[in-house]
Amino acid sequence: MNASTIIFYILAATIIGGGLMAVTARKIFRSAVFLLFSLIGIAGMYFLLDYEFIAAVQIVVYVGGIVVLIIFSIFLTHGSGEDMKKPALGRAVFSALAAAFACALTMMFINEQSFVGSGKPALEPSAGNIGAQMLSTTEYGYILPFEVVSILLLAAMIGCIVIAIKIKLPAQPLLPIRDEEESNEINEVLNIEVETIETV
Repeated sequence: MNASTIIFYILAATIIGGGLMAVTARKIFRSAVFLLFSLIGIAGMYFLLDYEFIAAVQIVVYVGGIVVLIIFSIFLTHGSGEDMKKPALGRAVFSALAAAFACALTMMFINEQSFVGSGKPALEPSAGNIGAQMLSTTEYGYILPFEVVSILLLAAMIGCIVIAIKIKLPAQPLLPIRDEEESNEINEVLNIEVETIETV
């Protein structure tokens, strides 16, 4: 086992572990931090494949942009130290089964492919070639997946904001009011205090 294989397994463990902790953590801020580690592991995979440009884009856009935006959204709309509600057992079981089914389906599709090399020289992974291929509308272009991912990110951000919004409770009096006479007395005291403040 050489050094590249060891690094690959370390990065794979970081990606999978970060993803699992991101969806199982009870605190939303910790989920964002675990997601950060998972995305950094993906960038490390790109560096291991000698795709420095894609790795840099991964760090700048996802690690430096998306995750930071998620963290700011958490601080602005939700208490970062509060525990999220524990999901119901039925939802947890359904989520685990759905993830297992998606993993099995992906592995089945991968095993059905032979991945025969074309014999043509590999395309140089420069910024110009990657950008032209990503925005190309030809048979091997990636313009449609690129737009779908952008819509998916927008939907994910809207979902994060909706989930993180606090529920506003109706205002309640600090002290229980027993009857109307007591309420009038409290109003008179408050009016006297307001007049005193205005006079000062």
